[in-house]
Amino acid sequence: METATDRLKLILGEDRLEQLRTSCVMVLGLGGVGSSCAEALARGGLGSLVLVDRDVVTPSNINRQALAFQSTLGRPKAEVMSAMVADINPSCTVCAVQEFIDKDHVAKQLASLPHPDYVVDAIDTISQKLAIAAWCQEQGIREVSAMGGANKLDPSRLKFAPLEKTQVDPLARIMRKEARKRGIRGLTVLFSDEQPSEVQGKRDAIDERGFVREGASVLGTMSYFPPIMGQMFAGYVIRDLAGLM
Repeated sequence: METATDRLKLILGEDRLEQLRTSCVMVLGLGGVGSSCAEALARGGLGSLVLVDRDVVTPSNINRQALAFQSTLGRPKAEVMSAMVADINPSCTVCAVQEFIDKDHVAKQLASLPHPDYVVDAIDTISQKLAIAAWCQEQGIREVSAMGGANKLDPSRLKFAPLEKTQVDPLARIMRKEARKRGIRGLTVLFSDEQPSEVQGKRDAIDERGFVREGASVLGTMSYFPPIMGQMFAGYVIRDLAGLM
């Protein structure tokens, strides 16, 4: 009888597949990157997922997030993602938490959750990203972290590298500086060396003081870019956990 893991087993073999079944991955942030990563991990045979996001699904999420549909608008992302994983891979154990990651209490928050073998940082805020990286380094937990995907068009420019070796990416530039101050070293990140595109209508979004108007944004996102980042994360994590790197 055909099973959901038949095609995986052809490439991985039973031993590596079992390694994935006994592994736990924590995905922090379930936006365009994190939701696609979590979906691919579930389809890839992971045995346990910890999913953390504070937000609910909104209309602007629909262009890029795996969990965003007309039918899921207004629902917590953690709840929607948990249901998707259960529908894809019922044998995957899911701990889904609708919670804001407080940079001042990261250690306490993450330590209260199931202990992961891997952490995927798919959130946007630098202070939280740094606190998560510091916690993972202290705990000896493998981590991959997303750099900026906004205002970019060409996914072929995405690559994995130690944070110290990134270039062009504005978010990575700030992260490099702040990581050095905190003694964070060797953090693996996914970044793009593509120059961000100029945003259409940017002038209307900026007021006379140079601030972004309330409700406006200067961060545009293509439908395919964050999901490709998420799939790349899943591929990186699965290969590492299965001993293929």
